Amino acid sequence: MAHLKTLAVNATLLDLFQAYPRLARLSSALAQEILRAPGELSASERELLFAFGSGVNACHFCVGAHSAVAERMGVAPGVIEAALIDIASAPVDERLKPLLHFVKKLTETPSRIADADADAVRAAGWSDAALHEIIVVCALQNFFNRWVDGAGVDADREFFAGIAERLAKDGYQAPAAE
Repeated sequence: MAHLKTLAVNATLLDLFQAYPRLARLSSALAQEILRAPGELSASERELLFAFGSGVNACHFCVGAHSAVAERMGVAPGVIEAALIDIASAPVDERLKPLLHFVKKLTETPSRIADADADAVRAAGWSDAALHEIIVVCALQNFFNRWVDGAGVDADREFFAGIAERLAKDGYQAPAAE
């Protein structure tokens, strides 16, 4: 239920974007850069991390939307839910598990990130550039989690499935101009 009286009771992020078009354009451009620009992590890996971190935050909208996008991009159904239950036994590539641990810790206790956490990512074969990608994906995910939960926007599976196809194919292009 939307917490902003200017939004409909059953508002989604798209309604929030329409209400605040300037921020929508800026945040969409940032999402496009972080989630789709060339990098060491694939776009599907970044979507997986975004969805996982959103699950850590219990952000229904973001975990639903980004899980749907990740699955549309080839992540097996149920992987994100399994990782939220237990990273060690989750059916993901072993190289991704330190990334999930890093995102979980950075989301839950950011001031407790230590060299050992970064070293675990590097030990799995990732570079500092990849580590930076993980950090900014997590930062973006936390921004959007706070924005949608604070505003009280949400959606259902049908909505997530509908936007997943477009986001997987076209990325996070800015919404239409005001």
